[in-house]
Amino acid sequence: MIKVAIVDDRPQNRYSIKERLLHTGEAEVIFMAQNGKDFLEQMAALKTPSLPQVVLMDIEMPVMDGIAAVGTASITYPDTRYLMLTVFDDDDKIFDAIKAGAAGYLLKDESVEKILNALKHIVEDGGAPMSPRIARKALNMLMNSSVPETIAKAPQDDVLKMLSDREAEILKHLVDGMDHIEVAEKLFLSPHTVRKHIANIYAKLHVKNRSQVVKMAMKRKWFMLF
Repeated sequence: MIKVAIVDDRPQNRYSIKERLLHTGEAEVIFMAQNGKDFLEQMAALKTPSLPQVVLMDIEMPVMDGIAAVGTASITYPDTRYLMLTVFDDDDKIFDAIKAGAAGYLLKDESVEKILNALKHIVEDGGAPMSPRIARKALNMLMNSSVPETIAKAPQDDVLKMLSDREAEILKHLVDGMDHIEVAEKLFLSPHTVRKHIANIYAKLHVKNRSQVVKMAMKRKWFMLF
């Protein structure tokens, strides 16, 4: 059972998300908040064992928006992860949310199955799920950003040679924005097998999570080698 908090200024959104998650039987909603300030106050009132594992955070809210709330909470409550769930796919908001400490970024029109899979991906794998549209935007931002000189001069495929063909294939799909469930369906593998491959990729590339490995792949332009 994944412990979740929901932060959204619209009551209908909060209760809709809550009902959809509770219906799956795999999530427990610890509390709901109407803005970032309300969220931080409710977090402060909880003892550590009762804190949510993941917070579904809206962006545009009165009093305190979601990005500001995540920026504060990610420092005060580092063991809680923050998944932006919003209607906005603006480049600046994506970048600011990631800088603030967001673990993932989904659009509100995603199915409850997608949201639940994202929660599992964050909690079980330390992943960084994104809606495909968001992943493409993040990819474009990374591709258009300057690459550090030490990275730019490094041989493009040196580290990739340490990966098996299957691991390289899975890495490609991670870069494309897929989570481990979608990769498993794409490659006709079990989610457990895919997660083991992902763990091997992280170990070989010396990264801790999906956001780091995708950032590394983008900086080294590995997507050109797939």
